Amino acid sequence: MPCILRTFGLWLLLILTVSLVAANTSLSKPVDTKAVLSCPRITQKAVLVTIRWEIILRDKPSCTRAYRRDTNETRAINCSDKTISWDSRPDQNPALQINPVAITHDGYYRCEVVTTHGHFYHGYHLTVLVPPDVTLFQLENGTIVCRAAAGKPAAQISWTPGGDCHTVEEPLGNDTVTVQSSCRWEDHRVSNVSCSVSHLTGNRSLSTERNSGVQSVVYVRTVYIILPILIILVIVGSICLWKIRVCRKCKLKKREANSVVEEDEMQPYASYTEKNNPLYDTVSQVKRSDVLQNEADGLCLHTSYITGI
Repeated sequence: MPCILRTFGLWLLLILTVSLVAANTSLSKPVDTKAVLSCPRITQKAVLVTIRWEIILRDKPSCTRAYRRDTNETRAINCSDKTISWDSRPDQNPALQINPVAITHDGYYRCEVVTTHGHFYHGYHLTVLVPPDVTLFQLENGTIVCRAAAGKPAAQISWTPGGDCHTVEEPLGNDTVTVQSSCRWEDHRVSNVSCSVSHLTGNRSLSTERNSGVQSVVYVRTVYIILPILIILVIVGSICLWKIRVCRKCKLKKREANSVVEEDEMQPYASYTEKNNPLYDTVSQVKRSDVLQNEADGLCLHTSYITGI
């Protein structure tokens, strides 16, 4: 008899333990989706008395939503979140809905059903999942970086083919984490690489060609650097050519002016006065007349002398 009682007690303890474990469920839901939390089912013979939802969120006071069947009355205590409500009529379906699910809805939700056959409850540990923002890019030194930003929980990153990789995690607010993996390949035959990101919300894979991104960046930067330099050189060269032409014209004018002055200086003063002084012209004429007269007189004397002979 004691052995039978002991065996019955062990079976009863095992059933209670299983029931207690089954009464709490871990539930994961992606952000911006709809979540429906159900209460425990009751037998048809049991009569519903009350339903009570207790909601415990992080850094917020406990919220309670209750329904009383005999008065057909619903109440809400400390419940300010409008996205959490009854899924339908509590007397028909006492489930709770969250629409849409936000990252702040992480917490514990417990439904308690009171019937004429006893108390029943079911709890949910709700975890909100946030898909990471996945990017793949290449640095100038040839390193390729795969980044899974602001995911909840942290994502897992792998590479194909494997290389010399280094992965770091950066915790953010609300349990989100940014994971970044940087890889290099010494084998120059590796031309295409893939980054695989594993997450509870789904997996993603991105691929890229090695060095193609770096070459384009270098080309763009070269164009942006060389083009302004060429424009500046063209402008400076044009200004220099213009100045050279102006200087040549100025020197040519000065040379012409100097040549005219030198010619004027080299002429005799008499020539200058002859050309420009009227008084000098008159004196010259008088002198020339006297000379002619003397020559005429001499000619006459010479004639007379010959005649006298």
